[in-house]
Amino acid sequence: MRVRTAAIALVALVGAVTSCSSPDPAPPDLAAELASKVTVDGVYRHLVELQKIADEHDGNRADGSPGYQASVDYVAKVLHDKGFDVQTPEFQRLSGSRGGKPALTVAGRTYRADQASLLLTTRPGGVRALSLRPRKPAGCTAADYGSVSVKGAIAVVDDSGCSIVAKHDVAVGKGAVGLLVVSQATPERPVGAPPGLFTPGYYQNMTIPVGVVDPSADAALRRTDAPVTLVLDNKPVMTTSRNVIAQTTSGDAHDVVVVGAHLDSAGSGPGINDNGSGVATVLETALQLGPQHTGANAVRFALWGAGEVSADGAADYVRSLDQGQLDDVALYLDFDVLASTNAGYFTDDGDQSSQPGATVAPLPDGSAGIERTLAARLNVEGVRPADIPLTRGTDYARFLAAGVPVGGLTTGTSQRKTDVQARIWGGRAGVAFDPNYRTARDTVDNVDRDALGIMAPAAAFAVGTYAQSIEGVNGVPARDQRKRHEP
Repeated sequence: MRVRTAAIALVALVGAVTSCSSPDPAPPDLAAELASKVTVDGVYRHLVELQKIADEHDGNRADGSPGYQASVDYVAKVLHDKGFDVQTPEFQRLSGSRGGKPALTVAGRTYRADQASLLLTTRPGGVRALSLRPRKPAGCTAADYGSVSVKGAIAVVDDSGCSIVAKHDVAVGKGAVGLLVVSQATPERPVGAPPGLFTPGYYQNMTIPVGVVDPSADAALRRTDAPVTLVLDNKPVMTTSRNVIAQTTSGDAHDVVVVGAHLDSAGSGPGINDNGSGVATVLETALQLGPQHTGANAVRFALWGAGEVSADGAADYVRSLDQGQLDDVALYLDFDVLASTNAGYFTDDGDQSSQPGATVAPLPDGSAGIERTLAARLNVEGVRPADIPLTRGTDYARFLAAGVPVGGLTTGTSQRKTDVQARIWGGRAGVAFDPNYRTARDTVDNVDRDALGIMAPAAAFAVGTYAQSIEGVNGVPARDQRKRHEP
């Protein structure tokens, strides 16, 4: 593991010395000052309050529950009392289905068909059409279909090669009226699905009915050349949730540092490490920075709903930004699970060095510099940092998809600590970083104050660094050089 270079340089001394005046004083080191103010005791007091909220609401703070609403009210009040203008925008997320009996009928026999998008149903009686296949079974590109015409037909593809949205889009482009994806996995139980098949929010991007069928249905399809009937009639159940957004009144609003953490717990417990620790760190950093600060750039603090469900809170927020607002976002910092009892000290892998030899999409410019800033600070805090690969199902995923550079910290969840990691960081090899992850034991009594005392100031240091300047070797592109796009 590499020792990181120093964090980005602070803004230069401004002002000339004249014969009749003293030199202007150097600007304060906002990063170091903020890190010193965000103490473990300050962060811990918010964890105590979140635990009380869970105790009063059936032991959890899950999105859509009274415990989550109480969590929103708590953080919004604390920020408002500090002087922030606090917004709690609502969003809707898909939380289930009701009423229908999705099925595929082939030669008079009915087979199970899982409805890929509950937002899209078939007309009464379903879609009846021939089932046809591309030359290459993945159906990820128009070239996969070759000379096969599926216009007016139901296209049948396998689950390899690309997302279900990509398969859908190609089938639509070829004139199909429906799509069947053959897979052992289902949207409700995606275990075993090829990576990237069910991407976050995939169900929001479909215009023709899409069903997922298993190999037994596929075998029946291969035995017939007659039309088949696809019925997808489950109706969606939507849940209304809220994010919490607060931005400083000082700093350049065209160079915004967005700092986030998901506010909800899993339904199985109070979620004090996951992700009360991230929430408490973001909240205390906001309080210590205040709505007005001495840095050059505005800071927007965001606490997301539905992070444990599908990251819909962050996704909905990014989708709500127009092009100019996206261009204003300089970077996104995400803090998730910062007090694991068998802690590791991880930075999000902005330079993708944790995946040697893998074919990975390039990250937005600046992500590697954010990682270096965070890693350098962890070294100052006395721990040796390691990379953790970025994933596509988290709160930062939509920022990445929109071209925003990202970075963050975590102490690890259900992954098991290796012998090498135990030698470097202490703790127990072969045991999960957080043995209480997504259980009723994820309480305020099971957070590691030592780990939190390292990670929370490191997070605050990064916020202060970029609030003061986005320039330098670890900086991010200036506004006129940003390449933002619809996520």
